[in-house]
Order: sequence, then C-alpha cells, then structure tokens
Amino acid sequence: MTAPLRREPPQGEGSTPTPAHAVRLRRLNRWQAETLREDLADLYVESSRAQAGQEYRGREAFLRRLTGDIRRAGFALLIGEDTAFAGCAYGFPVPREGTWWRGFDGALPQSVEQLTASGHVFAITEIVVHPHTDDQGLARRLQERLLADHHASLGATLVDEADAVACDAFLSWGWQDIGAIRRPTDPAVLRPSSPVLLRALVLPLGPRTTARTDGLAHENRTQRPG
Repeated sequence: MTAPLRREPPQGEGSTPTPAHAVRLRRLNRWQAETLREDLADLYVESSRAQAGQEYRGREAFLRRLTGDIRRAGFALLIGEDTAFAGCAYGFPVPREGTWWRGFDGALPQSVEQLTASGHVFAITEIVVHPHTDDQGLARRLQERLLADHHASLGATLVDEADAVACDAFLSWGWQDIGAIRRPTDPAVLRPSSPVLLRALVLPLGPRTTARTDGLAHENRTQRPG
C-alpha cells in the first residue's frame, strides 16, 4: 500500500479546500486498467519513497499486485487526472469467506467478521498520489469515492507496519487499526520464509457501523492523531 508523501490536513483545521474540479476522478474498467498498467506503474514510481536503485524492483512489484487484483471479482479502479495522471486508487470487495483476514493475530472483531460474511467490506489495496499534484485532498477523495461507489459499510486495507508515513496518513483520515496480520513477503523482494507484519486498518461507513463501533479494537497507539 502506498500513501502520499505528504499527509493531508484533516478537514476543518484551517486548510483551504482545493476546488473539486482541480483533479477529475474517472473509473476504469478491467480492460482500461490492463491497457494503462504501464502508465500506472510510472505514476507509482514517481510517487514512491523508494531508495535510489530500487525503483525497478518496486515498479515490478506494483505491476504484480495490480495484475493480481485486476483478476479479482468486483475489481474497481479510480484515477485522478488533470493534464496527466495525478493519482489512483483501486481494490475489490472482501470475499465473504474471510480469506482477506488470513494471518490475523488473535480473534477478528465480531463486527468486522459479520460485515465480511454479509459482503459489506471493500478492500482498498493501493492509493497512489503524485507528490506534485495541486489537489491537497486527492487521496481522501479517491478513497471516499471508491468506497461510496460500492456502497461499502466498512473499508479495509493492509499497511506495512514499518511504513510509518502510510500508517499515519490512514489514521489521520479516520481509519482504525484493529490489529496485525502476518503474511509471506513477495519472494522477489525478500526470502519467501520471511513474514511481513501488516497493520489491518478499517474505516467504518454508514449506519451499520457508525452507530455501533464497540466491536472494533481500540489501542492507545492506534487512535487518530490529534
């Protein structure tokens, strides 16, 4: 998961909102996403925090993730564009059988388990925003639009625990950290036997979750920054 290089200020903290028309949001179907995959990979490289010499490896890993997600049922992708691609976000509905949560450390919160089984959870697997875009709220708009288009009651995403910038960005947008998930790493990056620790983040949406969120885990370290 890639978050913007800068964290967007929460609404209502004196920031000047960017006009809604500054960057247009557009949905791509599977065929369009396949056709533009190289352009999206270029956007990822330009937006990533990869160290010098690591850009190619990061680009190839992004393309593998994108190709795999395109094949998933319900895949959806949004791009933000003005004169060029300014950002993108994509994901898919979390399967009802709960395979998305495999490797979760401990018991999954009951409310999350129930919403998953009922098909009301949508996973955002990538958010990429170009650091030079003038639209300060683009990442927030991309995720909100993607979730709204799918009438999700709960957004879900996984963030590498070592990526403090991405974790802080999601928490600043109102996402909640409900625990850790251990997954095998990409074999092209590290040894397959080396697991990576991911933070499982969720974003309650709509009446099913906003009225009753006591089923979600809350830890002091996971509260939204002030």
